[in-house]
Amino acid sequence: MDISVVVPLFNEEESIAELHAWIKRVMDKNGFSYEVIFVNDGSTDHSWEVIEKLSQEFPEVHGIKFRRNYGKSPALFHGFEQAKGDVVITMDADLQDSPDEIPELYKMIKEEGYDLVSGFKMNRRQGDPLSKTIPTKLFNATTRMVSGIHNLHDFNCGLKAYRKDVVKHIEVYGEMHRFIPYLAKNAGFNKIGEKPVHHQARQHGVSKFMGWNRFVNGYLDLISLWFIDSFGMKPMHIFGFIGTLMFIVGFIAVICVGAFKLYAMYTGGHYALVTDMPYFYISLTMMILGTQLFVAGFLGDLISRNSQERNKYQVEKVI
Repeated sequence: MDISVVVPLFNEEESIAELHAWIKRVMDKNGFSYEVIFVNDGSTDHSWEVIEKLSQEFPEVHGIKFRRNYGKSPALFHGFEQAKGDVVITMDADLQDSPDEIPELYKMIKEEGYDLVSGFKMNRRQGDPLSKTIPTKLFNATTRMVSGIHNLHDFNCGLKAYRKDVVKHIEVYGEMHRFIPYLAKNAGFNKIGEKPVHHQARQHGVSKFMGWNRFVNGYLDLISLWFIDSFGMKPMHIFGFIGTLMFIVGFIAVICVGAFKLYAMYTGGHYALVTDMPYFYISLTMMILGTQLFVAGFLGDLISRNSQERNKYQVEKVI
């Protein structure tokens, strides 16, 4: 099979049939053998009924139905598991990603030898408020710096193409779909490219991914991924270093406080050390608690990543 198209969706009943018809026109025109995998992420509308109807009429249509909403990463994870095509294309179901880009994306993977090609919607932010464009630019700039993938401008673009080996050797969990290029790079797939793609206005419904929380969560996920990549197999290198440094600093501070007190007692003078101020103890307590919370969060992420339940979701039905 040439191509698997994986489409995660949540409450997109108006656009599913239109998207499939568009994909079918492109595939038939170019003579591709293909499948379309719709992953219904706990939709509360009639999205699943539309998918079932399409699957009865078109044998290339497959479906996965979650019992409840889990998020885009779990949907992609299950879609990647089912994909059989030599090239796997992901796109959103809201018709903002154009299936007309598929032939060129396929060519970049099969003929130009890329492992992963990410779309770049150059006209996407035109007309968007600064409250949306500025966080997006900052997020992408930070991700480029941390990941070392400097040629990508839009990590969160849903339109991407992958060599089959890539999706079979990476694990997308939690909210890591934003960082699939980073995951691919960490797995040894280093030929990552970008293609400018056309961005269309949403025709039905409203965006399911709005608000500042997704940008905050994006940064938290990026920090977590960087820590796991850098220290996941050697946590003592970071925690041992910090712990040793804190112990040495504390030990030196105790020696200094004791020396000052002994000196003051010996000379009979008055001593007023910073340790006599309550602010010193408050600041010290906050630093210790902050360190403990950060370490606890990181250890929790490590445990979650190595848990057998990390990618276990309730799948109600598979077509």
